[in-house]
Amino acid sequence: MVVKSGEPEVPDAAAAHSPSQTPPAAKTTGNWERHGGPPILRHGFRPFFLVSALWAGTAVALWLPMLLGWIGLPSAFDSHAWHAHEMIFGFVAAAVAGFILTAIPNWTGRLPLRGLPLLCLLSVWFAGRLAVAFSLTIGPTIAAAIDLAFLILLVGFALREIVAGRNWQNLPIGFVLFGFIAANALMHAEVLDWIGADGIGARLGIAIIALIISLIGGRIIPSFTRNWLVKRGDTVLPAPFGRFDRLCIVLVLIAMAVWAVRPESAFAAGILVLAGLASLVRWQRWQWHRTLAEPLLWSLHLGFLWIPVGLLLLGTHGFLPLLPTSAGLHALTTGGAGSMILAVMTRATLGHTGHELHADRATAAIYLLIFAAAVLRLAAVFLPFVHWPLLMASAAAWITAFLLFVVRYAPMMFVVRNQRSPNGAMT
Repeated sequence: MVVKSGEPEVPDAAAAHSPSQTPPAAKTTGNWERHGGPPILRHGFRPFFLVSALWAGTAVALWLPMLLGWIGLPSAFDSHAWHAHEMIFGFVAAAVAGFILTAIPNWTGRLPLRGLPLLCLLSVWFAGRLAVAFSLTIGPTIAAAIDLAFLILLVGFALREIVAGRNWQNLPIGFVLFGFIAANALMHAEVLDWIGADGIGARLGIAIIALIISLIGGRIIPSFTRNWLVKRGDTVLPAPFGRFDRLCIVLVLIAMAVWAVRPESAFAAGILVLAGLASLVRWQRWQWHRTLAEPLLWSLHLGFLWIPVGLLLLGTHGFLPLLPTSAGLHALTTGGAGSMILAVMTRATLGHTGHELHADRATAAIYLLIFAAAVLRLAAVFLPFVHWPLLMASAAAWITAFLLFVVRYAPMMFVVRNQRSPNGAMT
């Protein structure tokens, strides 16, 4: 779909999240245009999408030599725990922050976080990365406090804006962020030997990621698809959000919660398979096969598909223990989180920097690379005799995808092309 420069797509993610209510007219008109300071600090998506992509590639590039024993970090986390933590609470948390800081002003009509306060929040995120990496040097307790401060500040800002804007329908995002804080705290508690090291923190973090994609992705994907198909004159449209979608979200919530606490239980296996099948049917109802002409759309559909795949693989492990748990984990993370984050970051950056909502060749290459990274990562699980070559190939595709995002989209972050108030919401 092509949208003229500076014209936000309608409905946006905020409207898609609350379709019954039109977002309030932004109070940022005029104030937005008078805002000084560097463009990179004018909106949350600019710095946080950029550092999210940079850290996604950098952390994997560091982890591989750590895994091979070539380098080491003075961290209280071992190499596997550090990798899991930094992917969930470094990379994904930064992307989530970029989304929330961009969406909330459109939900509430209030000014976005920008300038020095935004720089301070970004600095706290960066301090968390250093604290975890050097946690043996500064002490794991201090490292935990520094690392947790970022998510605490983020949820504090989100709740303040939602309450001040009386945007009660989006209040659940605060509870999701509280769950993210709890998951991060549990990972630190395991390192500190305050609780048993059974991986519950990482599992809870992955569970929340799957829930976020199921909740928000399940709103914006059919909404954007419907807009695009209507503009093309197509009369076969995605099924509107309804009771079946709510049932799917509830099933994902229950399945991931049970799996996080009791991953090997028979009940977890059964509800995971049920949630996976229901999510697959839900995805099928969105007319994905009609979006193949626009990468900005099929990338979202393809990214969401990894959620039912991951749920089914995790559930099948409960009935077929020979199927490694890591298959489902990497379907949800490398596939689901990696693909959806890149799909949303590219689309949002284009929409909010006054560019056409159309994927060029570089953007399409980003989507294909992250898909290849996920497929190769799963292949490494199922083909142990070529595990290392496939793992390296997957890492190379992952790093290249995020590096290409930085090369293609960073210039947009540092330039203000459109001086209009972006009172269209998250696109």
